[in-house]
Amino acid sequence: MKVFGVPQSRSTRVTWMMEEVGQDYEFDPIDFYAGENRSEQYLAVNPSGKVPALQDGDLVLLESGAIVTYLGDKHPHSGLVPKAGTQDRARHDQWCYFALTELEQPLWTLGKHRFALPEEHRVPAIFDCAAWEYQKALKLLSGGLGDNPYILGSQFSAADILLGHTLNWGVSFNQPLEFDNLAAYRDRLNERPALARARAKEEAAKERKAKD
Repeated sequence: MKVFGVPQSRSTRVTWMMEEVGQDYEFDPIDFYAGENRSEQYLAVNPSGKVPALQDGDLVLLESGAIVTYLGDKHPHSGLVPKAGTQDRARHDQWCYFALTELEQPLWTLGKHRFALPEEHRVPAIFDCAAWEYQKALKLLSGGLGDNPYILGSQFSAADILLGHTLNWGVSFNQPLEFDNLAAYRDRLNERPALARARAKEEAAKERKAKD
């Protein structure tokens, strides 16, 4: 398998999952500053020019949520994605969708209007509203987590990868994380050896490419 991505981006959700399930993979860093994401070669993989992208033989997947679920289904022994048709799977999918549609979106709004959109389309007035939306989502997540170590209870899952990565994104954007259970949850997730391995592999691939 090959993961196209950028270190410390949504791509880390995929490399983290790869490390958790023990899947061999190659990380191919895409240099946005050099315009590699708009190259003909990369657009043939992902027409949006975004990351991550997963190539598994003839299959190409482009959304981080879909990719981590696919990997969990391919590695059922890992227990990171519950079996389809079960209540645990329904709850797992609920929190995955929440991470992508509620928790992440205010942060992406901030990112788009800070640096991602062309300057003429940026609207700084939206910052306060996006920050407020993010805090609302944090409150919901805090209530859903409660006193549990992970979002499904005692069992770590792919949903925790999506949620944990997004909480790290919020901290990097200087958004307050004032819920004690979420702060402890984030710390717990950041201590996972698989995440450390994923980050190291991403950086090593980036450094090798810079030397070529």
